[in-house]
Amino acid sequence: MNDVPDDAPAPEEPPVARIRRRRRWSALLVWLVPLIAAVFAGYLLYSRLHEYGPTITIMFRDATGLKPGQSEIRYRGVVVGELTALELTPDRAYVVLTARLRREAADIARTGSVFWVVRPEVGIETVRGLTTVITGPYIEVLPGSGVPKTEFIGVERPSPALGRPGLPITLASAQLGSLRPRTAVTYRGIEVGTVTTATLSRDATAAHVQVLIDSRYARLVRIGSRFWSASGVDVNVSLFKGVEINVESLRSLVAGGVAFATPDAASPPAKEGTLFVLHDKPQKEWLTWAPKIPLPAGN
Repeated sequence: MNDVPDDAPAPEEPPVARIRRRRRWSALLVWLVPLIAAVFAGYLLYSRLHEYGPTITIMFRDATGLKPGQSEIRYRGVVVGELTALELTPDRAYVVLTARLRREAADIARTGSVFWVVRPEVGIETVRGLTTVITGPYIEVLPGSGVPKTEFIGVERPSPALGRPGLPITLASAQLGSLRPRTAVTYRGIEVGTVTTATLSRDATAAHVQVLIDSRYARLVRIGSRFWSASGVDVNVSLFKGVEINVESLRSLVAGGVAFATPDAASPPAKEGTLFVLHDKPQKEWLTWAPKIPLPAGN
């Protein structure tokens, strides 16, 4: 006999545990993420290596301010390489810089290329490299055109004539005076050239000043041209005229300079390497010369 009433509720069934199966892609994800990261890192490494060309070394006497991984090699303001290492030579006389050139600048690694360090420089005649106050010094290069090369000796300061077309001539003077590289050479007060170097003559009896006349002004220099030192002040005292003070320019007053004049009478153009005498001051006649010499278009 069943004692349970007919209208009694049916007993509840015990809950059944549900087993969730971990999806297979979750396990794959654990391996997929590191794999993607490794592929991406490999791509970055390949791109980095592919971006650079040859490795070169440059020797300098001083590498102050240059830092591996930060200092750059530039050409006309464009980054063409970067410094990777610094070390002293065994005799500690030089610093050897190791640098990597970018692939598109690989042709820079050739004989004739010139490297120098650009640092802030403020002087009477010029102000250069002020951007390096913020960015730090960098290495500038002027590419050569010789055979491939990977070892170079840097220069402390490039010649003002480096990479500039023009007419090189020599001025001979008993004393060098205040003339230095980058001193201006003027014609009628207009800068038409610059002093590049100064040396003693072979017999040591005179100072030879090498000058580069800009190519567009080269035809101003003739065999009969006369050069003089424009440094300092020329003071003339006259009873009737009083005191006359002649100064070529403020720049020449402070830093020195060279001026020249060409006679009205026609004379052959000066050739490369022509030697002229550098006079202490001009004769009055020279200052009256006014030859008509056609200059190239654009002047």
